[in-house]
Amino acid sequence: MTPPVVVNSMRPLHIGIAGAGLAGRCLAWRLARAGHRVTLLDSRQRDALDTAAMVAAAMLSPLAELAVSDAVVFALGKRSMELWPQWIAELHAGHPSPDAQPVYFRQQGTLVVAHAPDQSSMSHFTRLLQHKLPASHRDQVQALDAAAVAALEPALAGRFHSGLYLQGEGQLANDQWMAALALELDRLGVVWQEGVTVHTLEAQRIRGTAGSGELDITVDLVVDARGFGSKHLLNDLRGVRGEVLRVSCPGVVLQRPVRLMHPRYMLYVAPRPDHQFVVGATELESEDTGAVTLRSMLELGSALYSLHPAFGEARLERLSAALRPALDNDRPACLLQDGVWHINGLYRHGYLCAPALVDSLIQKIQETHP
Repeated sequence: MTPPVVVNSMRPLHIGIAGAGLAGRCLAWRLARAGHRVTLLDSRQRDALDTAAMVAAAMLSPLAELAVSDAVVFALGKRSMELWPQWIAELHAGHPSPDAQPVYFRQQGTLVVAHAPDQSSMSHFTRLLQHKLPASHRDQVQALDAAAVAALEPALAGRFHSGLYLQGEGQLANDQWMAALALELDRLGVVWQEGVTVHTLEAQRIRGTAGSGELDITVDLVVDARGFGSKHLLNDLRGVRGEVLRVSCPGVVLQRPVRLMHPRYMLYVAPRPDHQFVVGATELESEDTGAVTLRSMLELGSALYSLHPAFGEARLERLSAALRPALDNDRPACLLQDGVWHINGLYRHGYLCAPALVDSLIQKIQETHP
């Protein structure tokens, strides 16, 4: 077993984490890796597919997201872009077996395109970036003509007269990341209790039910990472519905994520291994947890087809919908409330901001528990 990595001189703690989504799972890993005893509780099974962490394309797009966010999210995103390669390398190092599946990670930028009727949306997007981007990052946004678009993505040759290239952006396979984290948490000895309904969180105590039994755990520190499940504790927390398609299409090859301007959404098509693509995402101010609607499926599917007609023969692998947890200011946050730490509000920026937010929370824990 790899020896634990000690974070500064922080004394070992027993930390209870409610919620095994992206933030909870990442936090449990970093803390266990640092030598702490971690108990992880979640209402779902670890391989559930209907969670915000799994209904995502895991786009690592600090530049593109700046058009719809602010400097706080941008700073978190830039920090996370530094952490992701390091974290993935560390996770791979924890699985020395040659049979271990590597986590798909690419950092080849993003291509942004628009059809002729939507050029005004592209112009608006470009102006927002020019206004919001710090001067030191403006050279990462490059205007492209038709030939440059074709050079970046040969599959789109002749389909778009112009575009934008956002240098340095990336993506990872969220399903592979979450599965690899689960294996590593087991290896590190994290106590992971599935199917637990948490009723009460206190400074050093978690109470709930597991099956027909009562659960009462005493720990040194409690962290709430349940996302939308924490709505009854965080007054300004809301759910934003997002819907995603996953398709298989051997007839199209893309080198990087493509964002397509759309009258209602900025849609993306993210390539994955084995000719798979993640297509999304709707963004609805609704806390409906039902299945994907026909309207959303038609909008996402027609946008995909308009990107390249070969997608008309794509095989639909999965339709998914989940609620993204968002605070009123749409910024992720680490909050200390009544002795309990809350990591929440990742909204549409989950994979973009999670490493930086988890890193920030660990620093705060170090300051309060030296």
